[in-house]
Amino acid sequence: MPVSRSPVTPRTGSHDLPVSPALDAFMGTGWAESPLPTDLRVPSIDATPARRARLAARFPGERLIIPAGALAIRSNDTDHRFRPHTGYAWLTGLTGEDQAGHVLVLEPDGDERHEAVLYLRPRSPRSGHEFYRDRRYGEFWVGRRPDLEEAARITGIRCADLDAWEKLLTGPQPPVRVLGGVDPSVDELLRSRRVLHSTRPLPAGLEAVLSELRLVKDPWETEQLQHAVDATVTGFEDVVRSLPQALRHPRGERWIEGVFDLRARLEGNGPGYSTIAAAGAHACVLHWIRNDGPLERDRLLLLDAGVETDTLYTADITRTLPLSGRFSPVQRSVYELVLAAQEAGIAALRPGARFRDFHLAAMRVIAEGLHEWGVLPVSAEEALHPDNGLYRRYTLCSSGHMLGMDLHDCAQARAHTYLDGRLEAGQVLTVEPGLYLQPDDETLPRALRGIGVRIEDDLVITDDGARLMSSALPRTADGAGASVLLRGTAPRACRVTFDRIADAVWCVRVQ
Repeated sequence: MPVSRSPVTPRTGSHDLPVSPALDAFMGTGWAESPLPTDLRVPSIDATPARRARLAARFPGERLIIPAGALAIRSNDTDHRFRPHTGYAWLTGLTGEDQAGHVLVLEPDGDERHEAVLYLRPRSPRSGHEFYRDRRYGEFWVGRRPDLEEAARITGIRCADLDAWEKLLTGPQPPVRVLGGVDPSVDELLRSRRVLHSTRPLPAGLEAVLSELRLVKDPWETEQLQHAVDATVTGFEDVVRSLPQALRHPRGERWIEGVFDLRARLEGNGPGYSTIAAAGAHACVLHWIRNDGPLERDRLLLLDAGVETDTLYTADITRTLPLSGRFSPVQRSVYELVLAAQEAGIAALRPGARFRDFHLAAMRVIAEGLHEWGVLPVSAEEALHPDNGLYRRYTLCSSGHMLGMDLHDCAQARAHTYLDGRLEAGQVLTVEPGLYLQPDDETLPRALRGIGVRIEDDLVITDDGARLMSSALPRTADGAGASVLLRGTAPRACRVTFDRIADAVWCVRVQ
């Protein structure tokens, strides 16, 4: 069942002080009107009606239920920071932490039309306890929510009190589809009312259709992604400036994480995913997020990070930095092989190309390089055969994915529309080959062990190819480089030079 907003039993902490009748009466009086600005609108308000119409057209005559999601306890009476489900945010434009527990319903109005109704928890009334006693939803605890009229104006959607949501499921019911697994209380309520899903034989469910509708980004969405990329570029620049301090700290990886995540919170909603700050052999762990190690000057730092905008569009960029100030010959060899693989992958991007083509192009370069090094026990051609794949021991994962409101965007789309599909103008994706040469891998020469390199960029498919959205970060082997003046806690200024040694990597010299 949805969490009640009843003022009788607000969620309070075990250490809360009791409230006397006199205080309760006093708290209910003397409050001035404090309306939200009348011009407040969700940024995507012009786009969301068409999005809802496109979704509804795929399910004529059916009620569609899209929950925002539920709060999750982090520790005792403290919740994790809430982010609404991407499908809900895409359809409503609502992206804030105050959306927990809300439900969007597309109600059939005849066979061809649907009406959108947003069931939400309106502003805490001053006539009850919730606004000052409920730690989870009370206005004094978590901030102001819009009332129903304000919410309707902000979103352009008819809004109803969340308490009316259960009444919708009484009496005769149309066929119902729900975005399941998002809010356990919604799932349980539908099960208890025996309202699970439509029995109509359709080729795709609600979750798959939502993913497929988001595969191609409109110009506004591409602009949001570019904002995310630009903010991420600034975050990477912040990190490079902080390297002198990070190198001195026993948890230098966390210094790097903190510097980037500060920029992400300043420029947007926060990091779009847990920042990977992997130094040395930690770079061989694909999703290293512990970030508890030191930075060593003769090793590499792999930084995989992205800023998520307030509209919930995220960037996803990886750079690999030589902490000594220069690549060793072996490090440079590994780096340049990954760079060549990325260039081959980028060259394969164009409308009409298969989605898998850029990965295959990058992996051919990787396999051929590994064979030239004498690492593969078979030829590159044999290793690339689907029945073999031995090169994957050293690279393992795919070379890219769709990008958007989710880091791995549109993941529920059916294979023929995504993984086995064709690229289209307006799609945004990453190209991110890597080599992860494990420190304990005895099939490798000792000099290669413990080196991890990934180079990742964000690209939008255009009418005749692809545009590199993250081109502001150094990627070419040529160029004179650039320098910035750093001022930190040290009594003198440190001058750090960034040499564009190789694609996507800075050589950093602290003078």
